[in-house]
Amino acid sequence: MTDNEIIDKYFARSEDAISETDKKYGSYCRGITYSILGSREDSEECVNDTYLKVWNTIPPQRPKKFGAFLSAIARNIALNRRRGHTTMKRGGGNAEVIYDEIAECIADDTTVEQEFDDRELVRTLNAFLATLGAEKQKMFMKRYYHFRSVTEIAEEMGISEEKVKTTLHRIREKLKKYLEKEGIGL
Repeated sequence: MTDNEIIDKYFARSEDAISETDKKYGSYCRGITYSILGSREDSEECVNDTYLKVWNTIPPQRPKKFGAFLSAIARNIALNRRRGHTTMKRGGGNAEVIYDEIAECIADDTTVEQEFDDRELVRTLNAFLATLGAEKQKMFMKRYYHFRSVTEIAEEMGISEEKVKTTLHRIREKLKKYLEKEGIGL
C-alpha cells in the first residue's frame, strides 16, 4: 500500500490506517525508538504513542513524506521519554555516548537566546550535510538522528566498524570547523 493510500485511510478515519502504517513502518519506528531507549517495552510503547499522535494529527495535516513524518514523531516521543528518565533505571540506550560524541561540536546552552538560535543551527547543519557525500550523510543521520550503534551502521552499510568510527570522527572534525566558520559558538 502506498503512503498516499495510507494517509487517505487516516482522512477516512479508518482503523486500517494504523495497521497499514504498522505493516509498512512498524519495524522502522521500533528501530528508531529502541536505539534511543534500549528497552523493547519502552520502544513498543513509544511506537504505539506514535500511532496515536499520527491518528490525532492526520487530518488536518497531510504529510508529504510519510516515512519522515513518522520517524520524526517516533524519535521525539522516544527522546521525551528518555528525558523523563524512565529508562535510566534499566540502563538506557546508547544515546549518552552519541550525545557526548557530538557535544564537542554543538554548544549545550539552554538560554532563550540559544533556543532562538536553534533555527539557525538547523539551517547550518542542513547546509553542512549538503557538503557531504551520500554515504557520509547516511552515516551521520544513522548515528546522530536515528541513534544507531557503530556496529549497526557497519552492518547496515556493509563496511567495517573501524571505517564507521574513522568516518564519523572526520565528519565531526569537519562539522566543528564548519560551525566555527559560520560563527556558531562551541
